Amino acid sequence: MKLKSIVGVAIINLMLFSCGNEKDDSKVIEEVKEVVAFNYNVDQFADIKILKYQIPGWDKLTLKEQKLVYYLTQAGLSGRDIMWDQNYRYNLKIRKALEQVYTSYSGDKNAKDWASFESYLKRVWFSNGIHHHYSTDKLTPEFSADYLKELLAATNTTLDADAFDAIFNDADTKKVNQAKGVDNVALSAVNFYGPNVTNDDVESFYKAKQSPNADKPLSFGLNSQLVKEDGVLKERIYKSGGLYGEAIDEIIKWLELAKGVAENEAQGHALGLLIEYYKTGDLQTWDDYNVAWTGATAGNIDYINSFIEVYNDPLGYRGSYESIIQINDFDMSQKMKVLSDNAQWFEDNSPLMAEHKKENVVGVTYKVVNVAGEAGDASPSTPIGVNLPNANWIRAAVGSKSVSLGNIVNASNNAGTTGRLKEFVHDEEELLLEEEYGQLADKLHTALHEVIGHASGKLNPGVGETKETLKNYASTLEEGRADLVGLYYLYNPKLQELGLVTDWEKIGKTAYDGYIRNGLMTQLIRLNLGDNVEEAHMRNRQWVSAWAFEKGKADNVIEKVTRDGKTYFNINDYAKLHGLFGELLKETQRIKSEGDYKAVEALVEGYGVKVDQDIHANVLERNKQFSSAPYTGYVNPILVPETNDAGEITKVNVEYPESFVDQMLTYSKHYSFLPEVN
Repeated sequence: MKLKSIVGVAIINLMLFSCGNEKDDSKVIEEVKEVVAFNYNVDQFADIKILKYQIPGWDKLTLKEQKLVYYLTQAGLSGRDIMWDQNYRYNLKIRKALEQVYTSYSGDKNAKDWASFESYLKRVWFSNGIHHHYSTDKLTPEFSADYLKELLAATNTTLDADAFDAIFNDADTKKVNQAKGVDNVALSAVNFYGPNVTNDDVESFYKAKQSPNADKPLSFGLNSQLVKEDGVLKERIYKSGGLYGEAIDEIIKWLELAKGVAENEAQGHALGLLIEYYKTGDLQTWDDYNVAWTGATAGNIDYINSFIEVYNDPLGYRGSYESIIQINDFDMSQKMKVLSDNAQWFEDNSPLMAEHKKENVVGVTYKVVNVAGEAGDASPSTPIGVNLPNANWIRAAVGSKSVSLGNIVNASNNAGTTGRLKEFVHDEEELLLEEEYGQLADKLHTALHEVIGHASGKLNPGVGETKETLKNYASTLEEGRADLVGLYYLYNPKLQELGLVTDWEKIGKTAYDGYIRNGLMTQLIRLNLGDNVEEAHMRNRQWVSAWAFEKGKADNVIEKVTRDGKTYFNINDYAKLHGLFGELLKETQRIKSEGDYKAVEALVEGYGVKVDQDIHANVLERNKQFSSAPYTGYVNPILVPETNDAGEITKVNVEYPESFVDQMLTYSKHYSFLPEVN
């Protein structure tokens, strides 16, 4: 599971640090302080801010470790175009045409239309396609079709009619359609399904599949496209010699090199299984790989690579390609290891029904890491925390790995503030708590969400995977459930007992203030007035907050305040809110454990989709004073190998890019391995 980044909005502090001062708690968890000034800001356009991040301690790695990171990074980038094609069938054609125009046009570049074209291209780069990376709505060009035709003609660029029309027409307007009561597959533009494939087709196709071992269900659909040929459903498997084979062969090439410099036998074994999976597309090999990868915890270097997260599939079967290369931050990892060491205590003391608790929480590892490179679904918009593997049976039997991306968060913290916090906090007390404890509260929520949250609870015997039982609500239910685990324990003296905080009550209050403020109000700056909430993480933050607000009305637990025409939310009773979060956590686990589709539909549709239009209008009006973009992404460091006369790598240097445009064009030049087919 991936914890999506919400950087760029200081007040949207669910899982990221807000910029503020750190006092007593700095003795427990210290932030990395910059010795040399580093300019994190790279670019800003539309609703997006681009930052860069550093790789602390790179020169302390051995040559073998540097090679391993370099090879893994190259493997990740080699699959970059897979994500583009997965997002939409015309994306690669459109990108190639727009880039040719951008690099060869010699006309008036001071014209308003050219500025609009440039902004549109940057937005397309950022989203890995022509649909918004977060809302999944089709991006709207602020230039005309006629202007684009002029640009194409002036640069001798060709773009076929269907792809051209897709930029401007009203078809495929939603990459992922999660609306209730519609055919989500048919109305989603994502390229996981062929024409004329429906919800019913998908559900019936996979209902007929049986895993060799019912206790270890295979991840059917994870690495394939489902199409109809002559009316018959058929999977096109992502593998060498199959769909995306050209890019996968490049990935394999670099993974083979990485395997040759693996830090230890366990890591090398896991890499070998990943290579075999890419060669065969065999889902049993995928499970074998995940078991081996989860157990390979030694060493300085780790990675995520393949078709993993299912948020882009409206029915939750198919994985998006992504890659994250990680260098362990040993100091921070050791300080936070206390959570994974006490995972069983958290499970035993949770408010879950006894039959839904794990008797033996195994194999939970937690590390803070520094990212060395990202690709696919993880770039330019990155998660800040990840817990894998996703298969419930592997989590239960073997365990999982949880990571927080420390240098990504550090870049966000040091890139400057927006001033929004003061606008939306209810009072001075809330502001002071956030400034003093906000960073630590958010760091702990991230850790609790990933380490304890996703690893907690179990399915009832005979209940299928959540993608089968909870369908299009599976992702938001799981993210909300993990959030609730974090919220429940953030207001708990156990954190102080474990030495993680010096004042658990203030940490809890800060976390609760930020979550409610964001879930009921500030995250709405990302939506256009009148829109419903579609994205899984936004939905879960709203349904958690709205449910708690409604259920606490009788006791005035959370109070809606209107002052000088502005709306605020004030928590009057933190202890009762803690109890409400516990009740909702118990219910969400019951829903997951029992596969209760009707209950999850009622929860999400009742609390997580519809937006209070008066509050939304109020929030948007107040936000107009701020120029900082609500979304943040990153350019990756550039790893440059030095070689001797024999062509052997003797050192790998790190360079930090200054241009988002240059990095995108460089990636297209060097990592485009897929043919332009729909």
